[in-house]
Amino acid sequence: MRNTLHTVKLGSIIAVLGFGCTCTRNAPTAKTHAVNAAVPAAPAPVAERTNESNQTQESTAGQQAAGEATGTEAAGSATDQPEARTPDVVYVPTPQPVVDKMLELVKLKKSDVVYDLGCGDGRIVVTAAKKYGTKAYGFDIDPERVAEARENVKKNKVEHLVTIEQKDIFTLDLSPADVVTLYLLPRLNVKLIPQLQKLKPGSRVVSHDFDMQGVTPLKHLSLRPQDESRDHEVYLWKAPIRLDSEVGKPAAQSVTP
Repeated sequence: MRNTLHTVKLGSIIAVLGFGCTCTRNAPTAKTHAVNAAVPAAPAPVAERTNESNQTQESTAGQQAAGEATGTEAAGSATDQPEARTPDVVYVPTPQPVVDKMLELVKLKKSDVVYDLGCGDGRIVVTAAKKYGTKAYGFDIDPERVAEARENVKKNKVEHLVTIEQKDIFTLDLSPADVVTLYLLPRLNVKLIPQLQKLKPGSRVVSHDFDMQGVTPLKHLSLRPQDESRDHEVYLWKAPIRLDSEVGKPAAQSVTP
């Protein structure tokens, strides 16, 4: 449960694909989709970067990787049935400053619908609802994360805007989303491409730390939150999502946050 600009890599709808597919994240690093999503952190310094393909090793990704989420039924539902499948990645929350930058990068509007895939503690969807008034859905396969996200939604009094569901994100229809947010692994982002290709034109996909091999991002930026020892990457794509092999690799776009 999914808070940098480059044109290369990526738990509303920020469908908020965490400011995180199947995901449980117990991070060894200092990344966490924060429960305090309601209180945006001070802006972090951002460094421009040129569009370059970020080929992240799966072994390294396992340490700072984002967790994938699935989801459960709407927040507060008492009839949820746990998915049999286990999370694909370890849960690592997205720092709140990164969550804020992700939502800023997609130019989130109140009229948008956000889908956070691998929502973790729900900080992305809570931030989207509380800061922008946006309707948001968080999906995670881990019942523990789902319970945590629902508690976060309740704590921040955004039940009227946020729904948390325990589901396998690879079975979701993403077409209703205007914004999809991700903090997964490179291979999982790629696995989502067929679903992301069904997004309506103009929908945005934003990913923390990992790109989507074969699909050049529209923008890519880096930022280092205060009290953190490393840079965080944020990647942005806009639908229609097309493979580079189909349309030719577009020129990188430099962005100043």
